[in-house]
Amino acid sequence: MTAQARLFLMMVLQLAVWGAWAPKLFPYMGMLGFAPWQQSLVGSSWGVAALAGIFFSNQFADRNFAAERFMAVSHLLGGLALVGCAFATGFWPFFACYLAFSLVYVPTLSVSNSIAFANLPNAARDFGAVRMGGTVGWMLVSWPFVFLLGAHSGPEQVRWIFLVAAIVSFVLAAYSLTLPHTPPKRDAAGADPLAWREALKLLRVPFVAVLFLVTFIDSVIHNGYFVMADAFLTDRVGIAGNLSMVVLSLGQLAEIVTMFVLGGVLIRLGWKVTMIVGILGHAARFAVFAFFADSIPTIVAVQLLHGVCYAFFFATVYIFVDAAFPKDVRSSAQGLFNLLILGVGNVVASFLFPSLMGRLRTGDGAVDYQSLFLVPTGMALVAVLLLALFFRPPTRAPEAVAAA
Repeated sequence: MTAQARLFLMMVLQLAVWGAWAPKLFPYMGMLGFAPWQQSLVGSSWGVAALAGIFFSNQFADRNFAAERFMAVSHLLGGLALVGCAFATGFWPFFACYLAFSLVYVPTLSVSNSIAFANLPNAARDFGAVRMGGTVGWMLVSWPFVFLLGAHSGPEQVRWIFLVAAIVSFVLAAYSLTLPHTPPKRDAAGADPLAWREALKLLRVPFVAVLFLVTFIDSVIHNGYFVMADAFLTDRVGIAGNLSMVVLSLGQLAEIVTMFVLGGVLIRLGWKVTMIVGILGHAARFAVFAFFADSIPTIVAVQLLHGVCYAFFFATVYIFVDAAFPKDVRSSAQGLFNLLILGVGNVVASFLFPSLMGRLRTGDGAVDYQSLFLVPTGMALVAVLLLALFFRPPTRAPEAVAAA
């Protein structure tokens, strides 16, 4: 295979590990009888992992460890932890296994990006097509559950979300050893020996600080979608439990298209406008959830906006970081933004939205989804205003990055 095809397959497996369990995680914890605070604590594991990645894991990936070997060891350990998640029914054993998985998996999301950027001749042009592999993986891994789960499966069946993820993780551990060699980057003359500290210094730059704040807000919204969407589809909209993951995967189908055209969109619209369109996608999707919950075709169709939400904001952020940050700290810089996207945003969403679901109730005790979804809609509009008014990226345009 060509290097681009090999990187594409890496992304297929990387995101399939995540996509196998993410939509059903919170409903599964409810089946096990975990209290809301316990579910929120599990959700905060990714925040701990993202923080550890900044100060430890990505430091190794940047300066001391070949990235493909780091991936292999991490996914081997992650697969073992996922098997533990599948068979742990008590809260503390489950939490320990999930935290262990998070600690080794979350850093690989930024490391896989770094491997792609390091081995693509034109990252701004080609990264979208490579990252599209992750979208394909997330979408494909949802289909086995049509047969593994029933319309009203109990925890004995739903535990397959972790077993399928573990199988994919073991495959990726072996496959990582075949990836292009990506050696550690040695310290540049006069550079801070701690890559994460060098990356943090860039937050002093105004446009980076604004993007950091907006990324935090959008990451809370994005992670909140995964906290609420499956329960909304099954409890409010009336979609069967074994089909909800397939419905959610339609967003990944749209993401394939948007990732494919992302390079051209960036050149035409620029950094700021592309990101604004991505955030507006969140606002539109949650507004539809709020006001059209009785229309199953509308709810199913609006899942397609997920592609716009992810590609036009988050993938664009990753490309922008690769263009704007010094080469010797890019992996840690990716980890810095992953700290928001996968860590802090995940923690806040895991506490905020279950709490709101418990408080916002209708007269018959059901969740008041209309009021609930207006919260992320308003947050998205605030993020759009911040980006539009205060984000002033360097004059270097995306087409200049593509030509570099």
